[in-house]
Amino acid sequence: MLGGMFTLFFLNVCKLPLPLAIILAVAAATAAGILFERLTIRPLKSPTPLSLIIITIGGSILIRGIAMLVWGKDTHALPSFSGSEPLMIGSATILPQNIWIFGLTAIAIIGNKLFFQYSITGKAMRACAANRRAAGLVGIDVRRMVMFSFAISATLGSLAGIIVAPLTMTSYDVGIMLGLKGFCAAIIGGLSGGVGTVLGGLLLGILESLGAGLVSSGYKDAIAFVILLLILIIRPQGLFGRAQTERV
Repeated sequence: MLGGMFTLFFLNVCKLPLPLAIILAVAAATAAGILFERLTIRPLKSPTPLSLIIITIGGSILIRGIAMLVWGKDTHALPSFSGSEPLMIGSATILPQNIWIFGLTAIAIIGNKLFFQYSITGKAMRACAANRRAAGLVGIDVRRMVMFSFAISATLGSLAGIIVAPLTMTSYDVGIMLGLKGFCAAIIGGLSGGVGTVLGGLLLGILESLGAGLVSSGYKDAIAFVILLLILIIRPQGLFGRAQTERV
């Protein structure tokens, strides 16, 4: 949501070209993510998962309220990156913006994979996710890694909001549904991350499109949550995740 709305601000108010507006919007959203972590997460002492959930939900409501006051309740559309004339591929058509979405998503996935597998910071963040106390004992700055995680998630989230805004449009509350769809995709693929999450997102999109075409487009969003409930009941670890055991 912040990515799309900041881009509109830099385009319409500051009169900047689209590429520069996108770069500044991603930077502003990343700064907002870091600020959110510093003000709400870092001051907590030994937070429980429930307290973190409550705080982040409350922060989401606050950010939506501020965005509504600043930008209003209207729905806005960003201009397409390279025109809106559909491209013919055989007997099918595809919009140029869809190609941008596929390309930038692939770059983000590959970049994440390389970062977390081969960089020192990425390995440190994985260590903190596995066992933050052990990571701290070997000299990793856990607080800094948490801040990096908020910065990376804000960067990727704002980029996602920007590239889909020419098709789905954007408003102050668009982040709710996008976030829930992302959560559904992560659950379907398995919370271990990696290829499973990507496959979960693709599967969710295909099932939503089939449901909209075969049943009704009005049930498109409901299909995602029906699938989520079925996955949680039948296979809680996700379709591509592995069941974990804990020694007691």
